[in-house]
Amino acid sequence: MKKADIVPNIVKQYSNHAKEMDETVAEFFKRTILKIPMTEMMTILKAWDFLSEKQLQNVNFRQRKESLVQDLVLLCEKRASVHDAALLDIVCEDIDLFDMEQFKSSFKKILQRALKNVMVSFRDAEENAVWIRIAWGTQYRKPNQYKPVYVVYYSQTPYAFTSSCPLRSNIPLLGQALTVASNHHKIVKMDLRSRYLDSLKAIVFKQYNQTFETYNSTTPLQEKSLELDIHMDSRIIHENRIEKERVQRVTQETFGDYSQPRLEFAQYKLETKFKSDFNGDILAERKEPLRCLIKFSSPHLLEALKSLAPAGIADAPLSPLLTCIPNKGMNYFKIKDK
Repeated sequence: MKKADIVPNIVKQYSNHAKEMDETVAEFFKRTILKIPMTEMMTILKAWDFLSEKQLQNVNFRQRKESLVQDLVLLCEKRASVHDAALLDIVCEDIDLFDMEQFKSSFKKILQRALKNVMVSFRDAEENAVWIRIAWGTQYRKPNQYKPVYVVYYSQTPYAFTSSCPLRSNIPLLGQALTVASNHHKIVKMDLRSRYLDSLKAIVFKQYNQTFETYNSTTPLQEKSLELDIHMDSRIIHENRIEKERVQRVTQETFGDYSQPRLEFAQYKLETKFKSDFNGDILAERKEPLRCLIKFSSPHLLEALKSLAPAGIADAPLSPLLTCIPNKGMNYFKIKDK
């Protein structure tokens, strides 16, 4: 990362307690931390060796960068000096930070050497990301500008987010260019798809506790009005209340109290042998396994799953096959016999 890339307009959102630290030192800390990529934050802070392991464990590294900077400044304010801030700056410079311009140059050269007709365009984005637009051509045809591929790459990570590629034969070349240009051994392929980049990024980078643009997210889940008979046994009402509290608690433990990343579907392929207690059953003698495909779809699948138990549609907790989607980072599953 170059010195010129540091953004000078620092948002001053830290509390009045930060005034205990000299404002110049606080600003120095904020500028230094802001230039550290989120993917390298923990590594650099550990190398700095100013904050204890316990202090680092109590920091929420899944929040937005501005909030994280605020928390770190507040954490350092009581005993940090300008000398400590200078040491952090040295650690940042000492670690081999990602060179985005070199990545662009290398990526473009690899594609243009392999294909005569290909057009590659770049646009820098926030959070150390670059958008890449690729218009593919062939040996005899110019690049097709109407069917480009879009790629978003976040520096110093083995992850790239790509749109569908009209020429499947070019997918290996795209993967090779990303791998070489990013200096990674391999680009990770995940069975995860969605139209919403922020949600994909949140799942991959384990950043769930943030606000997403969700389907009908501004309207809270409305509880159904249960018209209880005035003579209903008070014990039943008590049991209903206890069960409702249990369902709410289990749902919160499973999904958290923040909005979910936005996915439109989850697909499960089941492959199993037919089992029967009766001898001579035709299906039991079948050598080929039984196969079926189950697909759950919704404008906002994870929020829909989160609402099932509180709405009384499903028991709590839900099956791990449904709730593990963000943790596993996939919405394509293959289920086989053990």
